[in-house]
Amino acid sequence: MAAHNELGTWGEEIAADYLVNKGYEILHRDWKSGHRDLDIVARDGLQIVFVEVKTRRNNFFGEPVLAVDYRKQRNLRLAINHYLKYYGINQEARFDIVSVVGTKETEPLIEHLIDVPL
Repeated sequence: MAAHNELGTWGEEIAADYLVNKGYEILHRDWKSGHRDLDIVARDGLQIVFVEVKTRRNNFFGEPVLAVDYRKQRNLRLAINHYLKYYGINQEARFDIVSVVGTKETEPLIEHLIDVPL
């Protein structure tokens, strides 16, 4: 596995553990909709939460959340819509971003943005 894929997988593990510790129930990880994917689908109380995880070794090239650009947002909207229809979900949903900065050898810095507009 390429180094950037290993870092991304590690970041998703960190984010999932973080969310579980905050009381979220993880429903799916890496849910696929064609070539699109949803990193984490969770439940927070009565809300379903779609979580995009962005992982970086450092902030030298900007904050990880900046990678959720227009194209990524469009793909996320399509994947979220497919997920909701596929599972027949008709309840309140929101979109969160969790950024993880660090490596396996360091203590990660986690930032959780809640209810980000898509």
